[in-house]
Amino acid sequence: MWRIWLMFDPRKALVALSVFLFTLAILIHFILLSTERFNWLEGKPLKTSAIEHSLSLDADQPSVG
Repeated sequence: MWRIWLMFDPRKALVALSVFLFTLAILIHFILLSTERFNWLEGKPLKTSAIEHSLSLDADQPSVG
């Protein structure tokens, strides 16, 4: 493994790796934002009415214990 670092400058290799990974992360996020399902900025709001209704029904029942 150490012979690999003799062929490459560690500083340049790590900077290049960091730039590549950052660019890949930005690309993945933009791809996800371009889809309707995974767009968390302009996506459809969650339908919580069924959840709220079930919680209100549970709250009406007396608890045992």
